[in-house]
Amino acid sequence: MSFPQWQRTSESIFALGPVVPVIVIDDLADALPLANALLAADIRVLEVTLRTPVALEAIRLLSEALPQAVVGAGTVTNPDELAAVTAAGAKFAISPGITADLLRAGAQGDIPLIPGIATISELMLARSMGYQALKFFPAEAAGGTAMLKSIAGPFPDIQFCPTGGIHQDNFMDYLKLSNVRCVGGSWILPKDAIQQKDWSRVTAVSRAAVTTAKA
Repeated sequence: MSFPQWQRTSESIFALGPVVPVIVIDDLADALPLANALLAADIRVLEVTLRTPVALEAIRLLSEALPQAVVGAGTVTNPDELAAVTAAGAKFAISPGITADLLRAGAQGDIPLIPGIATISELMLARSMGYQALKFFPAEAAGGTAMLKSIAGPFPDIQFCPTGGIHQDNFMDYLKLSNVRCVGGSWILPKDAIQQKDWSRVTAVSRAAVTTAKA
């Protein structure tokens, strides 16, 4: 099955690094130092989730201040949110699930949409509309590595970024799978380190994950 050029751009996002941080910005003042801490760990793809009131501002700030980063938006759930993050400067969008309206908006939009799926039926719907690079969410709750191994048989052309329940003790189990290109998670962003503004610790934890993934 062939896929459109816009979706192959989503695949290029997957290829930029094995670990995608799931970033929740509560305090806008944390956005730049946190992003710089991740860049120092050789992490270029930054997913800022739309879970807080300052998320759009953070995406705009990081997109303008850090051209070397690929800043995207997570938890995008409808076409209006997709339009808003695009206007804020996001380079890609990730959704936790799918609707037909969101998939159509993604296909017609200006930035790649990486839709989230948890079932074969959702995968087939996304695939039928031209999507090949998908998020698997919530990964652990939806069957984990066993589910992804089963999916690889009938759908070898689909690539995944699993997110949800990914941590330092299991992320390599996912990255070893043939249909997984990267994993998303927040374990590389320790909450206490962010609260204490300990950006060097964020860099150290993130660098350790990247080094392990590339070994």
